[in-house]
Amino acid sequence: MSLEDIKTEPKIKFLDIYQKNIDDIQNGSPDYINKIREEAIVAFEKLGIPDKKNEDYKYTDLNKEFNNGFKMYLSPKNIQFKVDDIFTCDVPDLNTKVILLLNGWYYDRENLIHELPNGALIGSLQAAAQKYPELVKKHFAKYAKIDKEGLVAMNTAFAKDGVFMYVPKGVVIEKPIQIINILMDDEEGFTQHRNLFVLEENSQASIVVCDHTLSRPNFLTNSVTEVFVGERANLKYSRMQNEHNGSKQVSNLYFQQEKNSTVDTNTITLHGGLIRNNVHVLLNGEFCENNTTGLYLNDKGQHIDNYVFMDHAYPNCLSNQLFKGVLDDFATGAFNGRVLVRKDAQKTQAFQSNNNILLTDDADINTKPQLEIYADDVKCSHGATVGQLDEDALFYLRARGIDKKEAKLLLMYAFAHDVIKTIQVPALQERIQDLVDKRLRGELSRCNSCQMHCC
Repeated sequence: MSLEDIKTEPKIKFLDIYQKNIDDIQNGSPDYINKIREEAIVAFEKLGIPDKKNEDYKYTDLNKEFNNGFKMYLSPKNIQFKVDDIFTCDVPDLNTKVILLLNGWYYDRENLIHELPNGALIGSLQAAAQKYPELVKKHFAKYAKIDKEGLVAMNTAFAKDGVFMYVPKGVVIEKPIQIINILMDDEEGFTQHRNLFVLEENSQASIVVCDHTLSRPNFLTNSVTEVFVGERANLKYSRMQNEHNGSKQVSNLYFQQEKNSTVDTNTITLHGGLIRNNVHVLLNGEFCENNTTGLYLNDKGQHIDNYVFMDHAYPNCLSNQLFKGVLDDFATGAFNGRVLVRKDAQKTQAFQSNNNILLTDDADINTKPQLEIYADDVKCSHGATVGQLDEDALFYLRARGIDKKEAKLLLMYAFAHDVIKTIQVPALQERIQDLVDKRLRGELSRCNSCQMHCC
């Protein structure tokens, strides 16, 4: 059976679903994956779904969201459509081959693994686990620890498919790889896809991930992505979240960086009813660099919660965090950023900043930047601001003939540009600039990319 009802109290029901559907869940997965599933479901039984008593989830009630009557996709549902007929991606023409996930499943069932130049691979994680077991087994569930986070354990127990990417030693993928996550069904659905990206020594790649909902029903997503970045490898990872207000998403993103590696990651949140983004970074060698940025534009009761854990485990590493938000119309948000500098991580440089603008009195943001330092030769800083548009700057613009509405838009765009300019894929940066401008003007609908206009 492909779908299973989620009926009552979350943890107990998910455990029951697992036991009743164990054959379907394990079907198509190799033994080494199913062994990890068994460990993961035990961990999930212990950890459960985090509630507001958990300090890291103090401002986001996930139990409420996971207690809805959504249906879980235990196998791909047969939904046939022509992508070009109903969907125009907000970030087109970044790569000649678009990778598409439909409700958490790799969509191109006829061609599950694509061989790119110089031995690089991209395709279905389920297929890769069977065809390239030595690669997947080496990295799967090694960075996203099932004993630390209940929803990671849950994803590991249930996940069947997602995207796998492998870039061999010394290989440079010139064009960005674009992955589009589409949610589309005539009934409410729950997806738990799993992604694994492996960049070996001296390799380079750019990944662009776009999240979209293309039909009216509500959806819930619990995704986990593991990324291994080898010595002297370079990764640019960009994500755009543009789902309708009935979509709820929890995303866990894990990076492990080896010596001299560089990762630039940014998340642009344009729409979504409830979004929780968890970013975990382990700087696992000297001279690593990580730049993690985010921009969120909330209104109409939307809720966005960003959590970042930056773990400096070795000396001479650099990390930068910059998150900015604009909240309007009783929207709510949270930012929790933690930087850990271990005892032996001398010469660390770590900088963290969260800045927010509240456009209305009923918008609300809770922010908590944190430094935890055990080394004594470091350069670290953190800070947060919450305020309104600068009245002096607004007066300056109006005094030069710019009307009040346009002056506010200019100030908001200038505020957001500090994050947009960190996007290092030129075509993506240009498109995001346009989308953010439309979003701030109220011209970007929550299903802007869908030609069906069902929402």
